[in-house]
Amino acid sequence: MTDATAPRTDAEAWQQVRERIDTTRPHPARVYDALVGGKNHYAVDRAAATKALGHNPRGYLDVRHNRDFMRRAVLHLTRDHGLRQFLDIGTGLPTRPNVHEIAQGVDPSARVVYVDHDPVVLAHARALLSGGPEGRTAYLDADLRDPAAILKGARDTLEWDRPVALGLAAVLHFVPEPEASAITAELTAALPSGSAVFLSHLTADLNPDTILPGLKATGMPFTLRSRAEVLRFLTDNGLEPVEPGVVPVHHWHPDGTWRHTELEPAEEAALDPLERAARRGIGDVRDEDINIYGVVALKP
Repeated sequence: MTDATAPRTDAEAWQQVRERIDTTRPHPARVYDALVGGKNHYAVDRAAATKALGHNPRGYLDVRHNRDFMRRAVLHLTRDHGLRQFLDIGTGLPTRPNVHEIAQGVDPSARVVYVDHDPVVLAHARALLSGGPEGRTAYLDADLRDPAAILKGARDTLEWDRPVALGLAAVLHFVPEPEASAITAELTAALPSGSAVFLSHLTADLNPDTILPGLKATGMPFTLRSRAEVLRFLTDNGLEPVEPGVVPVHHWHPDGTWRHTELEPAEEAALDPLERAARRGIGDVRDEDINIYGVVALKP
């Protein structure tokens, strides 16, 4: 594990992390963690996630199917397109399987750089995002809004004369225009020929009556985009989407692995909404549950 900005001692590192953590406001990475059944969040994040479920009780399916889209996209790029290098921006808190576990499961020599700017993610990434002995896994403490710093830091691990898969899963909807398009253009311009992008993005195209109240309840800002707007992140930068293009994430190459568990009434009554969501699985998904697009594109 490498970290381009790591202090010289663990004590200094932890002090910097503590100083940066704000437990008074919900943070996207930690709210996401609460919705996928993780444990690395605070009461304020859990409260925001619970409020969102109060308005959209099946909203956890967006988050968890987004995570499964990432799994399938990385597997597809590693197994079917031969990519062995991944730059995952907006990593979030570690939730298995992580990108390096998927890619190195196909080829142990795969290299992965994770990028995030949340201090809680930083603390957990050092402990949990460690790759196998043959590959390389690094964590970069950097902000999506500074693509130049990301590209510079990633060069310590990735070889830029070989293709790189850029991951932008559920991150661009936190960035308004024109900044989001400028960031995407700078990042994709740096990718060598043969590279790829896997991207997911919240939208109001599909089921606005369910997604909008839930997102508003979190108190966090979002920029929802249409299918055409999501597609332009790729086509404006010369990338070519693979089939089936920009689709709701649960329709992107489903592989039949989803499961659903019915809870006994007594068990369900004893659980809070987030615990119930974590126990149920995602196999009962319907089109009216999903409000997030997924797409994979290749750079000629």
